[in-house]
Amino acid sequence: MLSANIPLNKLSNTYFKQFLIKYTGQNIPDQITLRKVNVDHCYQEVLNEIRQKVAGKKIWVSIDETTDAEGRFIASVIIGTLLLDRPGEFFLFNLKQLQKRNHSTICSLFENSLYLLWPDGIRRNDVLLFLSDAAPYMVKAGDTLKVLYPKMVHVTCTSHGLHRVAEQIRIQFPKVDKLVANVKRVFKKAPYRVQKFHTDAPNISLPPEPILTRWGTWISSVLYYSENFQTVKNIIESFDENDALSIKNAQKYFKIPQMKGNLTFIHSNFACLPIAITRLQKQGIPLSEGIAIIQDISSKFSQLTGTAGIDINKKLQTVLNKNKGFQIVCNISKILTGKEENVGDLDIPEDLTSSDMAYFKFASITSADVERSFSLYKNILAPIRSSFKFENLKKSLILQCNNYFRDAVNDDDENRN
Repeated sequence: MLSANIPLNKLSNTYFKQFLIKYTGQNIPDQITLRKVNVDHCYQEVLNEIRQKVAGKKIWVSIDETTDAEGRFIASVIIGTLLLDRPGEFFLFNLKQLQKRNHSTICSLFENSLYLLWPDGIRRNDVLLFLSDAAPYMVKAGDTLKVLYPKMVHVTCTSHGLHRVAEQIRIQFPKVDKLVANVKRVFKKAPYRVQKFHTDAPNISLPPEPILTRWGTWISSVLYYSENFQTVKNIIESFDENDALSIKNAQKYFKIPQMKGNLTFIHSNFACLPIAITRLQKQGIPLSEGIAIIQDISSKFSQLTGTAGIDINKKLQTVLNKNKGFQIVCNISKILTGKEENVGDLDIPEDLTSSDMAYFKFASITSADVERSFSLYKNILAPIRSSFKFENLKKSLILQCNNYFRDAVNDDDENRN
């Protein structure tokens, strides 16, 4: 039930309980008994299973934080194995409510999570990679932790880095941003307008509703307007501007002479960004493939001209240059692929041995798995479950999330085969 996100109080429903008894042939405990005994038992089983799968292996750690619906700072810890011949497994291992968001709380969470993983003593030389976003306190935490974990490379998420570049594109084209935002409002809670759109344009979908915090969705929305400019413009112009301010504004921005040219420029030069972000988030890709995706984007952006294009390329280069760990794994990848032979000529930590570097073959350069855990967290913490105690919420999420990760990996394996 926990893995399927079915609240335990559903066992109070007589019909549901009778259904379970009939088809399982087992006595069904009361929900209070399950919460006090079985939930913790299942949680401990999962922790022990993770410890067994990680035992003796090199690992990577990813940490990110979010603010939940209750206003709490929630940090999630993903742990994964690094293998020589194939992608390793990864697990949601810990969830913590933080009192403050700073490098000290992140370092403390990192240490406590690894004590939980290795109760007999942290295997500091087995921690080779730390993934996070590029928030200043995360970067500071990475620098602090490197003192305790001398072989660890701290890489800030490359998908998030590309999203920051996409945000720079949005800033460079404010009128396009206004168009996207106002057309979105035109069809919000407006069934008549939605019906009108479907009648006039039955072969295309409604204008997308980009969520600015979701990586690359704004660029994808702009591509939609580039491909369907005249159709959407005609429909918007068919509405009465006095019906809503959003209609009046959308009509105004559609009439701007530069609009079509701006959409074309974005489509021509930046359609590669959402594709790259999606590819980087694919589980189990080799390090060399992830790096090649970033290098391809960098190569394309270096050819941009004009004030906007040059500024956007500068943003990309700034993001990449600040990601010192990414530069290190690029150098490691050169060794792994045979492009370089002399390690002494490359910026690679001295504590990393030849054996250690071999484990980076399938190392990830994104923290997308942590973001996936937050999506499941928000599903569990529905408005009607706001009284969920955090400790129980944590155990439920770890049980559910690791089943989800296992299924996702199995699906990827089947697709590759």
